[in-house]
Amino acid sequence: MDDARKRGQTWLICLGLALGVLAAFEPLFRSDFVNWTDPIYVTANARVQGGITWANLVWAFTSFHAGYWHPLTWISHMLDCQLYGLRPAGHHLTSVVIHTANSILLFLLLQRMTRAAWPSALVAALFALHPLHVESVAWISERKDVLSTLFWILSIRAYSRYAENPGFHDSGSKFHYIAALVWFVAGFMAKPMVVTLPFILLLLDYWPLQRRQTPFSRLLAEKAPFFVLTAGFCIFTFFAVREAGAVMQPFSLPLGARAANSVVSYGRYMVKTFWPVHLSIAYPLFVWPDWMIAGSVAMLLLLSGLALWRAL
Repeated sequence: MDDARKRGQTWLICLGLALGVLAAFEPLFRSDFVNWTDPIYVTANARVQGGITWANLVWAFTSFHAGYWHPLTWISHMLDCQLYGLRPAGHHLTSVVIHTANSILLFLLLQRMTRAAWPSALVAALFALHPLHVESVAWISERKDVLSTLFWILSIRAYSRYAENPGFHDSGSKFHYIAALVWFVAGFMAKPMVVTLPFILLLLDYWPLQRRQTPFSRLLAEKAPFFVLTAGFCIFTFFAVREAGAVMQPFSLPLGARAANSVVSYGRYMVKTFWPVHLSIAYPLFVWPDWMIAGSVAMLLLLSGLALWRAL
């Protein structure tokens, strides 16, 4: 396929993704705020409603309000209030626009790494339209999710550019590596969940970046700054959440019950990926039956073993 045709195909796929997201989430523009955490983030938050001011920016970077330290998320809500006031359609529009950008960027990233346009388009379409992602886009308080995902994708994109010519022997490599670190920090400033990124980068080194011949010690050394940041972010987040009074006491729930809930949660989310039913904003803790715990463990072991077998 010639370059002009490839570019045309890429533009067509990007347009299709954008139209698909807009069509799927169009009802949001007639939807209101959610009377659960939206008051904490927007409708009853005087700082956010005050828009972008120096005092509010200082608050965004120093506050543990809502149990998180995520200044970029606060700033995005402030900007929305400055632009749209408390008209929910504007706030929803921002989330939909970010999600659209994420879907297109994911496609472009996967296409660049795998050189496979249509499989990349399929993955991006599933990401864009899967019911498990509706909450992140439709719930205004979950702006932190779509925003951190944007920086997460940008960080991986910068790293993939670095991996095409690894090392620090030229300015281009240094730029992409530093950009990956900067986007990583920005992602944390939107939502702490991006701390898993260094592990994702190691997996990407294996596939699709095809860096299998590079010694693992070198790959690990490349990720050292990411792991150092991850450790610092985790410690910082723990104290931030504890400061907000959102940390569960260590012995309020037995270790076995917590481990069982984690395993079953993995299993349930994998099932919901293929059969998305009984979705909820919150999933309360349950005492799970033994058969469900055993089934989830078996599923995780089977899929992990299959992945390792395919890798070797």
